Amino acid sequence: MSDNSLARHGLRNLARVNLNLSAPALYEEAVRRGEGHVAANGPLVVRTGQHTGRSAGDKFVVRDDSTEKAVWWDNNKAMTPAQFDTLHADMMAFAEGKELFAKDLFGGADLTHRISVRIITEYAWHSLFVHHLLIRPTAEELKGFDPEFTIIDLPSFTADPARHGCVSGTVIAVNFAKKIVLIGGTSYAGEMKKSVFTIMNYLLPAKGVMSMHCSANVGADDKSAIFFGLSGTGKTTLSADASRTLIGDDEHGWSENGIFNIEGGCYAKVIRLSREAEPEIFSTTERFGTVLENVVMDEATRALDLDDATYAENTRAAYPIDFIPNASATGRTGHPSNVIMLTADAFGVLPPIAKLTPSQAMYHFLSGFTAKVAGTEKGLGKEPQPTFSTCFGAPFMPRHPSEYGNLLRELIGQHQADCWLVNTGWTGGAFGTGNRMPIKATRALLNAALDGSLANVEMRVDPNFRFRVPVAVPGVDTAILNPRDTWADKDAYDAQAQKLARMFRENFKKFEAHVGDDVLAAAPVLAEAAE
Repeated sequence: MSDNSLARHGLRNLARVNLNLSAPALYEEAVRRGEGHVAANGPLVVRTGQHTGRSAGDKFVVRDDSTEKAVWWDNNKAMTPAQFDTLHADMMAFAEGKELFAKDLFGGADLTHRISVRIITEYAWHSLFVHHLLIRPTAEELKGFDPEFTIIDLPSFTADPARHGCVSGTVIAVNFAKKIVLIGGTSYAGEMKKSVFTIMNYLLPAKGVMSMHCSANVGADDKSAIFFGLSGTGKTTLSADASRTLIGDDEHGWSENGIFNIEGGCYAKVIRLSREAEPEIFSTTERFGTVLENVVMDEATRALDLDDATYAENTRAAYPIDFIPNASATGRTGHPSNVIMLTADAFGVLPPIAKLTPSQAMYHFLSGFTAKVAGTEKGLGKEPQPTFSTCFGAPFMPRHPSEYGNLLRELIGQHQADCWLVNTGWTGGAFGTGNRMPIKATRALLNAALDGSLANVEMRVDPNFRFRVPVAVPGVDTAILNPRDTWADKDAYDAQAQKLARMFRENFKKFEAHVGDDVLAAAPVLAEAAE
């Protein structure tokens, strides 16, 4: 393209513009420019520098008349329109004389609700990354492509907090009114992917469409399922079932047409990835096209060492979803029959599976509970640390959580989906005393939920959390279904259950004014209140 072809986006006097290059062409450019190296069997290995994950503290939303009442400001940092305009002007001036790459892509596989986006990048490998992670238009769709949103990503630009209203040299600034996202000071490619998700999380609820941080799959019986869950709960592992078709592994919408993938690719963690445990994902690290972030490679043999965390614990592979053999070609399926909420309860209190009412589902969705344990993060002590990330994805939610929660409850009721809370954490005691929930039992219970048989078994009501728990399930040890029975010290279990119940209730106080009485009634029971 000519050097003024991006003038509509504010970019002028560019050395060169590379528009919609193919994956092989972007490989050539990345290697020519010294951005990456080709490893054995073909993947492109790149480094992201000091940022090996998202910079959540550097993300801002422009606060103006259009966003003042729509955005959840308790969770989103504000930037003034004037600060954004200054940042935009400075980034455009910084880009002059540079060679840039632009990709025209879609976010959302639902043709009614997808958005068109142009992503302009400083690095060739960043252009290859978004080529994989978003939905690629057909040749016909590219003719006259008119992007609704623009993302401009200049990693070598350094922001000025005093001038731009940010907090460091890194900035991710979202302007919903101007439909522009500016990213500077970070080479972590995931910022572009999550910026599109943030846009969808802002636009879709206003249209009555649910946006979700979840994976999704569908069985041969056309019954689909969605899987919510924070890192470490098994979301990717449990949704990657060879007997079911994968719709997507991270971001989805739920519209009047059913479930749809927001993305066109996968962004999988690969640290200590095993060929035996995750064969399909492992295979993507051995083929041309995959982008590997911060993976250690032998300079001489070009062999990879996926166990080496020298550069980052958060090593990643980015690849098109069709690299997974049982992936959906359309990214769409019908309304879900089952909604799964995954939690890794390190307190050893929650049962391996529980059936939720729509109101309980909203309560647990807004809570977004899991637990971290010592050794998983710096600074954690001996006690499990509760983590409550509302909607199982608070960093990407521009609107108030109650908007997403109400939508989810309405859709569950409208389509009569069964809702389940699945604990992949500890049983027989808390972390350090008990054992990790057997994956065999989790899969058996999950399969029973997905095929519909679990909905018809005898249930008991949990005295602490009030959801219903199966009494007996074929092929599963009955003892494991009641967590209290797995503890040697029953009094210790009761104390631990009440401790977690109080944590839930304390965390939920910020939502109490935004939900109905039915959702408030879904809170855990405190023994002193019951007495």
